[in-house]
Amino acid sequence: MTRSISYRFWLVGLLAALALSCVTALGFGPAAVPIENVWGVIGAHLGVDFGVAGSRSQEHIVWLIRAPRVLLGALVGAGLALVGTALQAVTRNPLADPHLLGISSGAALGAVLVVLYLGEFLGVFSLPVAAFIGAACSMLLVLAIAQRGGRLESDRLLLAGVAVSFVMMALVNLLLYTADHHAASSVVFWMLGGLGSARWEVLWLPAICVLGSVCALFVMARGLNALVSGEQTAISLGFNCERLRLQVFISTSLLTGVLVSLSGAIGFVGLMVPHMARALVGAEHRRLVPISALLGALFLVWVDVVARTIIAPEDLPIGVVTAALGGLVFILLLKRRG
Repeated sequence: MTRSISYRFWLVGLLAALALSCVTALGFGPAAVPIENVWGVIGAHLGVDFGVAGSRSQEHIVWLIRAPRVLLGALVGAGLALVGTALQAVTRNPLADPHLLGISSGAALGAVLVVLYLGEFLGVFSLPVAAFIGAACSMLLVLAIAQRGGRLESDRLLLAGVAVSFVMMALVNLLLYTADHHAASSVVFWMLGGLGSARWEVLWLPAICVLGSVCALFVMARGLNALVSGEQTAISLGFNCERLRLQVFISTSLLTGVLVSLSGAIGFVGLMVPHMARALVGAEHRRLVPISALLGALFLVWVDVVARTIIAPEDLPIGVVTAALGGLVFILLLKRRG
């Protein structure tokens, strides 16, 4: 009963904190907007009168530039946290995340191929599809290398992921080196991670993918709980471990591909956030999944605020901030594992 009350407290508290943070974050940037004017702009577009109105330029900044960016940041943060939560469960490795396992690098390779060489062969879906294919191929390669005697070893999985990530990034760098220098420079900035490409018309795709992933992982929660306890335990409870892993790897590759195509390779969110969520609500995945998603969204919203204000009027790539924080967390986790 106490644990159930604690979970509800964190769920409601994080939902409220995320909503308040998204609104507050709209006021930060090179051109600061007072919070009352932010509410006025939001109210004007939602048909609610808060008794205050922003100027025409503030309306443009808040609604057309910052609002899509903040929402994309929340979706990307939630999605990466979900990917990390699922991967840490099926691999039984607390250091697993899409960046360290090479999934993000594979997605970046697919996206770079489209941007520099293939063009929009499937219209607006070209970039997400190519990123998904790259992420899936990278994940399959990591799994093939990590298996020994038909069994998946978590320590070998991490080493295989790092090795594949290096190979994928080497191919990306080769493509950048041989491409047009002007196009390559813009791709390099995108690869560092950022939300500058956020537009209202592109938010529907990551929103559908993130919501679908939450539902899928919630349905698979009992299986993930069993896998964390050990493969023999999962089998004795009637779960098909290979099928469950395959479902998780395909869904995480799809989600990572979509997110990387929109925001670049933002690393270490999937490593850090699941551990924070477990500290709050434990390791039961029906509770862990929604809390991880909310924490990831909240985390990246505020990382984006730091990124666009710390060296204003320039934007600091989000990947730089998350890599610095994630590297420290990675070291702490290694020390704790002995």
